[in-house]
Amino acid sequence: MIHLTRRTAGGDMTTFTVWAPRAERVRLLAAGAQRAMTRDDGGWWRAEVPEAGPGTDYAYLLDDDDTPLPDPQSHRQPAGVHGPSRVYDHSAFGWTDRAWTGRQLPGAVLYELHIGTFTGEGTFDAAIDRLDHLVDLGVDLVEVLPVNAFNGEHNWGYDGVCWYAPHEPYGGPDGFKRLVDACHRRGLGVVLDVVYNHFGPSGAYPPRFAPYLAQGSNTWGRSINLDGPDSDQVRRYVIDNALMWLRDYHVDALRLDAVHALTDHRAVHLLEELTAEVEALSAHLGRTLSLIAESDLNDPRLITPREAGGYGLHAQWDDDVHHALHALLTGERQGYYADFGTLECLSGVLREAYFHAGTWSEFRGRTHGRPIDPHRTAGHRFVAYLQNHDQIGNRAAGDRISALVPESLLRVGATLLLTGPFTPMLFMGEEWAASTPWQFFTSHPEPELASAVASGRRREFAEHGWPDADVPDPQDPATFARSKLDWAELDRPGHREMLAFYRRLIALRKAWPDLSDPRLDRIRVHHGDRYLTIRRGSIVVLANFADQHRRIGLDDWPRDVLLATEPGLVLIRSAVELPPQSAAVIRC
Repeated sequence: MIHLTRRTAGGDMTTFTVWAPRAERVRLLAAGAQRAMTRDDGGWWRAEVPEAGPGTDYAYLLDDDDTPLPDPQSHRQPAGVHGPSRVYDHSAFGWTDRAWTGRQLPGAVLYELHIGTFTGEGTFDAAIDRLDHLVDLGVDLVEVLPVNAFNGEHNWGYDGVCWYAPHEPYGGPDGFKRLVDACHRRGLGVVLDVVYNHFGPSGAYPPRFAPYLAQGSNTWGRSINLDGPDSDQVRRYVIDNALMWLRDYHVDALRLDAVHALTDHRAVHLLEELTAEVEALSAHLGRTLSLIAESDLNDPRLITPREAGGYGLHAQWDDDVHHALHALLTGERQGYYADFGTLECLSGVLREAYFHAGTWSEFRGRTHGRPIDPHRTAGHRFVAYLQNHDQIGNRAAGDRISALVPESLLRVGATLLLTGPFTPMLFMGEEWAASTPWQFFTSHPEPELASAVASGRRREFAEHGWPDADVPDPQDPATFARSKLDWAELDRPGHREMLAFYRRLIALRKAWPDLSDPRLDRIRVHHGDRYLTIRRGSIVVLANFADQHRRIGLDDWPRDVLLATEPGLVLIRSAVELPPQSAAVIRC
């Protein structure tokens, strides 16, 4: 499954190994010839090939089938996921980030982007040209949606099948390394989104070699075999992939997609095992490495240290924060928003991270979640957002919140996010209220698969409360084109002012320690008639959601107005009068 290239006096010698425990015969196609491979007791097949150095294409033949198959652990797929693999030498890249020591999550601002739609060109190199924009914005970590190879030219990245090979149309392995290296030169860390809960529907050849799949299924099809027979090597396949991104691509953190879909009944869960391995790698490399989970379980065990019986992940996405803000700002109550939308809900989330914490969920029809201990759990362990790829792209029209609420309420939402106790994350273009949607797009070459995906999306939207929605065709190239950012908007009225506001807000967060303080037990929240006050040490954040002025009393006399989202704010001794649909940050 892996290959090593070493230099010899006579040239290059590559050792090819692949795990195929149930095969009777495995042959290697490489350097213009077919070679028999020898098997060991663990089901690994091996062959040594002189003069098969970097750049050599190769494939495997299983048993009597003469169909060439790519390496399940291929590091490069220049002809796509169905084509031959190519020998790639990680040591050949000229890194310039030797002094880089990483970026920690506490105090950081994240920025989520999709390579294919972040720029018009949709490549790693084109993204490099926009990194200075992120530095000026005040971003610390760039979170990149999955980049491993999938079938077709473009999609979200969650249908990856070659987990070890960066997508060739984006720029391949060297292109991704150039992007990471360029980020580090500018002081930006890199978070990579990885998917270990399923293989994509087209080009998933690893299960042809070995029992990578379990008998059970999840939302996307067959689950990964993490606890059945032969699962030791499957777990190793997952963990080695994570270590590869962190070690060979110098990535600083991984965002683990939908970990609730990782079915593992072992005493030591895969996530705990992965955390231990990443901690060991971090110690060896001497730089900060982080793991961030996406989970809808509201289970603090994910982020509880291993020493205290948890899995030891460093953070998790917190959808409850998003839902509380979105439902309150937009008034939407369909689908899972039915449980959210009140000031009481938002107040609770700001204090305790989860809204559903062993409490009833109307959407699920059952109790959900488990409470955290705010005295022992820091807010930086929860990544919060006003928008992200899922919450935009899984809407029928892919419309952003900027298309749903007036600019005044958009600024209120941004203020609450970026002055809160959690680790804030922006979605690309949010900082200038981009007018471009971000829709669900695919480029499956197989007509049957394309049709099934489009039909499935329509059913999902009907279940979510959009039965009559005009759902864009995911396979239509125009759907993909519409989802690309329009960078020309930066110079247009409205967008230009919103960008300046976000820059000021992020700078304010970084200037005042009280605003980046992640201690949840120190936050004080009060809500009244359509208004909210949040005490953060010496700073008070106020938000008025009403269509009229609100006079809000304070315990202390206000000293300075650090930020006001709308003109017309008035300080009155121990009170503040807020304009309609506005927020303010005040030092007392």
